[in-house]
Amino acid sequence: MLIRFKKGFEKIAMGLLSLMPTEKDIKKLQETIKIYETDDRWHLFLWKEAEDIVGLIGVCKTDDKTLEIRHISVNPSFRSQGIGKNMVRSLKAMYPDLELKANEITDPFFQRCQKDEEKADGTEKDGETSG
Repeated sequence: MLIRFKKGFEKIAMGLLSLMPTEKDIKKLQETIKIYETDDRWHLFLWKEAEDIVGLIGVCKTDDKTLEIRHISVNPSFRSQGIGKNMVRSLKAMYPDLELKANEITDPFFQRCQKDEEKADGTEKDGETSG
């Protein structure tokens, strides 16, 4: 289940953010959290499985039609269980009128999500066939 970030979740959010390649430095982590807390265009969500917060996804509304995935992270103990894909799906459901895009850091994961979704839907893209 996707839940909105609250100040009470700051430590767990910083821990999950620190798994991102660009967020290793504590000062950078603090700056990133501050942006999510103060800028109305930036939204941070946490993924809760049972009682545990195991994932994080952060987006920035770049214009009236687009949300850019800035951060996406899953606790290593919970990876390969579809949590990242579920976070992306949940965001799409929350913001049906906005296009979801990735930045250069989150794009490889986002592209895998798109391909898996196309396979599940039975759709093809750019003339490619699914194997």
